Amino acid sequence: MSEDLAEAVEGFLRARPSWLAENPGLYRLLTPPARVHGDRLADHMAAMLAAARAEAAAMTAQAELVLQTIRAAAGLAERVQAAVLALIAAADPVECATHALPGLLGLDAAGLCAEAALPGMREIPPGTVARLLDGREAACRTAPPDAPLLHAEAAELARQDALVLVPWSGPPTLLALASREADATPFERGHSALGFLGRAIGAALDRRA
Repeated sequence: MSEDLAEAVEGFLRARPSWLAENPGLYRLLTPPARVHGDRLADHMAAMLAAARAEAAAMTAQAELVLQTIRAAAGLAERVQAAVLALIAAADPVECATHALPGLLGLDAAGLCAEAALPGMREIPPGTVARLLDGREAACRTAPPDAPLLHAEAAELARQDALVLVPWSGPPTLLALASREADATPFERGHSALGFLGRAIGAALDRRA
């Protein structure tokens, strides 16, 4: 640092003695004094240590959150695999999706919704699938406002739901999954697994047709 810049920094800090205390994030960028002389330097060293500890704690918490998310997504993928195997063995994929999937996925309710009147499926208005999914394979929602339309008698259980596109030769269709626990399932990180499940259901529906 040049002498002029050092003097400018010193002058700035002298004119604003509380500036560092008001910006504690900068403490982790500073080199602590080799020795502590007096209460004021001791306070600065303590502030620097506190800032470093706070940053370390935040990084630890973030890492733990990432690990929890990875574990949850892996658990959902395993459940989806079991659900796909059940669909392969099922004589009626609609009945399997409605009655077997909730237990296999660890959810409270599941149902197929189609933009037509089809046996075992809930009829929804034309354009609903495109509007809700907007080109995505799956969408996660909290406190869905249209729960009665998609979840029927299970609407009160749908504190969180996931809507999954079911691509097949029939009318636009989606799988509606409901959970009474808002954080019970890793819907947000499980779009890939849910999309695979939707495609498996579509293949099963085409096989039946």
